[in-house]
Order: sequence, then structure tokens, then C-alpha cells
Amino acid sequence: MIRITRDNLPYLVQLAISMIKIQIHSPICGLNAKWWGIRLGNNCRFNGLPIFRRYPKSMIHVGNFCRFNSASNSVHGGISRPCILWTLSSGAKISIGDGCGFSGTVISANCEIKLGNNVRCGTNTRIMDSDMHTDDIRSGVDKPVYIEDDVWLGANTMVMKGVTVGTGTLVGAGSLVVKSLPSHVIAAGVPAKVIRSIDGNKYTQ
Repeated sequence: MIRITRDNLPYLVQLAISMIKIQIHSPICGLNAKWWGIRLGNNCRFNGLPIFRRYPKSMIHVGNFCRFNSASNSVHGGISRPCILWTLSSGAKISIGDGCGFSGTVISANCEIKLGNNVRCGTNTRIMDSDMHTDDIRSGVDKPVYIEDDVWLGANTMVMKGVTVGTGTLVGAGSLVVKSLPSHVIAAGVPAKVIRSIDGNKYTQ
């Protein structure tokens, strides 16, 4: 039992408010997902209201036990926008595994974006499989993005088209991922490059 004092009262009140918001927002988001034809798994939690947009004859599937933080004060890193899941064309696919977490994350698919299980997307991350401006001759061909299990994308990371991020890899904050990364490494930078391996796994460039 926590003893309430003047010192911890503001924190406990804010915690209670956050829990109440989750209880209110989660069923609202469930209904919104159903309205947009999005398959939402069991026990997903929402702090703040995300933006869902599903293009006709496209697919958005979200696994079980995923968490979406869209309120500006829902994480200490400071969120600059709500989470956005958006398909842009017929046949586009967004597939998200179980136990994933998102904070102000934008996922925009014109062909396919697939996330495995337990993927962590830090504050204000962005994942795109297209240059988006398809009417511009300088735009390249859309290419799928695959992010495997247990990947951690640091805050403000951008993952661009045609990239695969291997299992268990950690991408440092503010990185721009334009080429695929192997499993079990730490990568960072603009563009992101492998810094070292994780847990004794060897990496040779």
C-alpha cells in the first residue's frame, strides 16, 4: 500500500488520470478501428486518440497486447503528433505483430509494411514504404518494409522503403534507415550504419 504524501501526490494524481484516459480511449479506438475495417487484436491499449485511415481493398492488422501513445504527455519523451496508421492504395498492407509499442509513430504503406512481435517504436518514429509523391517522375518504385521481432527503433528514427531490420536490432535515436540492417546489432546515424553487435553475436562488415 502506497502512503500518500504531499511529495508524491501530484505524481499519483497524474498516474490516475493517465489510467482513466486509457480506460476511456481504448474502447473508443476499438470502435474507430472497426469503423475503418481495421483488425485490432485483443487487449490493445490507447493513451490518446490515433489516426486510422484504410484505403478501400487494403489491409491493416494489429496484433494482441499492442500499446499506442498519442497524447502529448503520455510518455516522458514528448510526443509531437498522434500515432497514424494509413494505407494509401488498393492492396496495400500494414501488419503488426503482438506486444508492439508506439509513441507518436507514423506508419504509411503504399505496398507493404510488416512488423514482427515485440517491436518498440520510440517517440515520433516514422516508417514508410514509398516516396509518396507518385505523380513526380523523381519518385522511385515502392518497396516493402520488414521489421522483425524484438527490434527497437529509437526516438525520431525514420525507416524508409525497401528496408529489412533484423531480429533484436536496436536503432539509435534520430537515425535514418535507408539500407537493411542485420539481426542483433546496434546501428545509428544518417544514414544508419552498424556500430557493434549485441550479446556476443559477431558482426563482420
